Amino acid sequence: MTKITSSIAHRAAGAIVGSAVGDGIGAPYEFGPARPQLALAGSAADMVGNHLWEPGQWTDDTAMALPILRAAATGMDLADAQAQGAIVSAWRTWAAGAKDVGIQTAAVLRGMRGDDAAAARESARRVHELNGRSGGNGSVMRTAPVGLALMGEEDGVARVAGATSAIAALTHWEDDSRDAAALWSVMIHLAVRDGRVRMADALAALPEARRDRWAGLLEEADGADPDSFAHNGWVIHAVQAAFAAVRAGGIDLEDTQTHTPEAFVRVIEAAVRIHNDTDTVAAIAGGLAGALVGASAIPLGWQRMLHGHPGLGARELTRLAVLAVRGGRPDARGWLVGDRLNYSGWTGRDAIAVHPHDDGVVIGGVSQVVDLPADIDAVVSLCQLGAREVPARIEPYNAVEVWLVDSPDPGANVHLGFVLEQAADTVAEFRAEARRSTSTVSPRNLGRPPWRRCTRHGTWA
Repeated sequence: MTKITSSIAHRAAGAIVGSAVGDGIGAPYEFGPARPQLALAGSAADMVGNHLWEPGQWTDDTAMALPILRAAATGMDLADAQAQGAIVSAWRTWAAGAKDVGIQTAAVLRGMRGDDAAAARESARRVHELNGRSGGNGSVMRTAPVGLALMGEEDGVARVAGATSAIAALTHWEDDSRDAAALWSVMIHLAVRDGRVRMADALAALPEARRDRWAGLLEEADGADPDSFAHNGWVIHAVQAAFAAVRAGGIDLEDTQTHTPEAFVRVIEAAVRIHNDTDTVAAIAGGLAGALVGASAIPLGWQRMLHGHPGLGARELTRLAVLAVRGGRPDARGWLVGDRLNYSGWTGRDAIAVHPHDDGVVIGGVSQVVDLPADIDAVVSLCQLGAREVPARIEPYNAVEVWLVDSPDPGANVHLGFVLEQAADTVAEFRAEARRSTSTVSPRNLGRPPWRRCTRHGTWA
């Protein structure tokens, strides 16, 4: 039985936010030409948008992953027909008003002769037989949440593979689509559980007769140009392109020393440089890369802009991811499901001060967030907040919650320097936008030496 540690929760959030970030950054480039000169700065400016998508808005990739994530976050067994029926029902509701439903998915949902998982699977089989194939990449683009399920179970890997295959078959009947989704979900599961992926363990979750083929496909992608897999709307090339992007970013699946914030940015960059189905390849790659590096390695500028159906952002995705990996069990303090967190036992929670060099920055303890001065219009929080802790008048994209664990253990915050610099940079960005911002610090950390690292930005005490 695996204990759900803060490190596992950190990587689970990374998988979901990483996938959505890849989706949101790749969205405006979908079906366009290759752009080998594209460079990402790891800032909000990378979320450019276009005539169809707002900057940072996710597409069908994440929209279809969310019902799976929600089911897992409520503790439902994703292999159960009831859970799969709820997922299908949510997909149909979304598809009725969506602007980007995949051709095959739309045909399956439209052709259902019932409203449960069995009806969806039967419709998928008919669509497959009519067209002679159903190997689109839609089965994999939404699969990251399945990798978070069953984390505490001894037979979790095998059960994740089975549940993923069944969920893939709700719209994609072909073996390749189901195998690809199962393999990628298992890789994410292993990454979240162990912090690394041994490919032999991941491949062992596939049917024995097809393992060697998939091993060869990934070997072909290792070291290849992600754009060389030209038909990336096809599930095989989509997975190969995503795997190639992960490796092009410098991530070695087994070497944790390569699981860095810089590598994550390079992975997303490699994925969005390609032509055709850019957002889906970036979402697939971002899910695995995010599971390896963890949520704190994902630039806050990207997280700040991220949003999409049904009106969620990075903060909500993070909470759902942690709930999912915990099997739907909320934490004792209310961070995952509560409106407010109880910090009554903490000292320093009422502290507040105006920055000595910039009166547009107010630094305070966590208790100050609920009743902010009226002229504060942005928040950067270094401690966990309840769902309604930040005043409703502050727009979601102006409220940033940093992943920071209040622990002296060096392993608790694996990207500490990056996180602190990102927090300071975000305050600076708010000030550049002429916003008056507040920064909350964990009372137990108030005044500790690491905060001095941020003084060079001129926006932090």
